[in-house]
Amino acid sequence: MQVKFGTDGWRAIIAKEYTYDNLKLAALATGTYFLNHPDKANGVCVGYDTRFMSKEFARYTAEVLSSMGLKVFLADDFVSTPAVSLYTRDHKLAGGVMITASHNPPIYNGFKVKASYGGPAHPEVIDEIERNLLTVDPETPVTPAGNLIAMTDIKSYYVGYLESKLDLKLIRESGLKIAHNAMYGAGQDMITRLFDESMVNCYHCSLNPGFGGINPEPIPNYIGDFVDFFKEVETDVAIINDGDADRVGMLDEKGEFVDSHKLFAIILKYLVEQKGQRGEVAKTFALTDIIDKLCRKHDLKMHLLPVGFKHVSRLMTTNDILIGGEESGGIGITSFLPERDGVYIGLLILEIMALRQKTLTGLVGELYDEFGFFSYNRLDLRVAESKKQAIIAAAADGKLKSIAGFPVTGFNDLDGYKYHFDGGWLLIRPSGTEPVLRIYCEADSTEKVEKVLAFASKLG
Repeated sequence: MQVKFGTDGWRAIIAKEYTYDNLKLAALATGTYFLNHPDKANGVCVGYDTRFMSKEFARYTAEVLSSMGLKVFLADDFVSTPAVSLYTRDHKLAGGVMITASHNPPIYNGFKVKASYGGPAHPEVIDEIERNLLTVDPETPVTPAGNLIAMTDIKSYYVGYLESKLDLKLIRESGLKIAHNAMYGAGQDMITRLFDESMVNCYHCSLNPGFGGINPEPIPNYIGDFVDFFKEVETDVAIINDGDADRVGMLDEKGEFVDSHKLFAIILKYLVEQKGQRGEVAKTFALTDIIDKLCRKHDLKMHLLPVGFKHVSRLMTTNDILIGGEESGGIGITSFLPERDGVYIGLLILEIMALRQKTLTGLVGELYDEFGFFSYNRLDLRVAESKKQAIIAAAADGKLKSIAGFPVTGFNDLDGYKYHFDGGWLLIRPSGTEPVLRIYCEADSTEKVEKVLAFASKLG
């Protein structure tokens, strides 16, 4: 089977597995699911990012779906993944498809399925689509129904929603100077639509399907040149988005990277302590323990979930979830959308800064003052399969008694192998979207994090 859905949809190398023939199979299988949906008469939505051939792949997906008799609202320009989710929800569609490989290397493209509620399709839906893949006929003729494909300005609809959900006037009046690194992705003209150009310095906000030769992921590994730019332009804060703009990282006024662990904690603290909001909290397995501490402090129920925002999104549609998120920059607030959204979350942090008249450094400092210093990093090991399996075998079944000399105090294999030790934790798990082994660590010192990551990479 050439089409296999992973943690967040189907992703594959363009021209190798990601071909028109395989895309046709994915579209037929997904269309079969949509045809059995109660809202099928309302149609479906198809969007695309800035990757190589994404526009053409989206058009072909729309043609396949229309040939099945489905009305298709096809984006008239590149859009973010949250924009597709929002349009799907608000127009009561049977679902949506986003052509994107998110933060994967430029040689990949992908196919995300969005559900009628405006978030990632639940795992059982993906299971049904994969079962459909076994029965669809690859020889099925594709006869596009032009009258069923409507070119649609999905981006403007989304920007209007942002304007209704954020205090943009407050941000404008704060005098904040913003830098936006879109990493050549689909979020590249969002911030400039909302603010006067004098407030925003754009970086990598142009079309470049090769993403400048890097992975469009908002983590320190891929933003070194942006940090240099940021320090030159006298800017107060930076928002960094991935290829389809559903993930976020930020820079404080010093040019220091602020990851999603800290952003999640800042927002949760703000929603509960400043806004007086209540609800449950959902976090994936690789997210900071500070969330656990905040939930205990405020007597909030916390759900610990496997890696993948689809697990968070599920709870957002069934439980009273206030906020949910994951390690890799994906944070969602249910009152906005049961979907992660890198642009919205970045702007919400600006709103918090403006309201509280604090720098991003100041907001992070409040976390340190209350919970102590904490540091985080992740290694993505691209090693031979034998080495990968050797590391996994060494970590499996809770066999390790110490981590880089620190005695093990706990073990959990919910998704990968997570070891707790005094002052931190280590997680080892294979990626669900790339052929890499991910090693994550959080600890109470940067030196400890680096020591633990070095230890884990030499296991086996």
